[in-house]
Amino acid sequence: MAHRGLTKEFESKSVQKSVPDSELSEALEARLRNEPRLQHIKELSMIYKLGLAATHAKEGAYCPYSNFHVGAAFLHSNNKDVFTGANVENASYPVTICAERVALPKAVADGHRDFRALAVATDIDPPASPCGMCRQFMNEFCKKDMPIVMLGKDSWEGIWIIKTMGELLPDSFGPGDLPPTSIAQAQDNVKEEQK
Repeated sequence: MAHRGLTKEFESKSVQKSVPDSELSEALEARLRNEPRLQHIKELSMIYKLGLAATHAKEGAYCPYSNFHVGAAFLHSNNKDVFTGANVENASYPVTICAERVALPKAVADGHRDFRALAVATDIDPPASPCGMCRQFMNEFCKKDMPIVMLGKDSWEGIWIIKTMGELLPDSFGPGDLPPTSIAQAQDNVKEEQK
């Protein structure tokens, strides 16, 4: 479910969650304004609020094995809808799902395919970046110049790093690398199997 307008209250199917009501400080806004990876973002307060949403999403993490809380928040290109997720672990470790791969499928399932930015919040300094599997998954839907904000244990008050999708996954393999006939053939194969 999308969160409209990045208000204090974030919708959830089961629980209403509130985000601390804080404003972007002048000092932080100046630092963000000088960040070259954010030059195409007009409202820097949206990036700030996106980071708060990711930090808040971390509270929903189910991580009894690693105790490593991660929250992710994708900002849709309309600059209003935010899709959040938290990591979900499993006793069978390989089926654990990262926060990014919780948030992004929610958006895609709702028909959203174009994103402006991502924020990922962790409990460590320096902050962790998305894992390789998440980077490849995000590459399907995110542009190379999309900024990815990585926040450490103290969110915006602590250590944060901004990279682009292209910096995190250079020389990537994506939809544009497949010949059009392969995609059309795959669609035909699905139709045949459904008969």
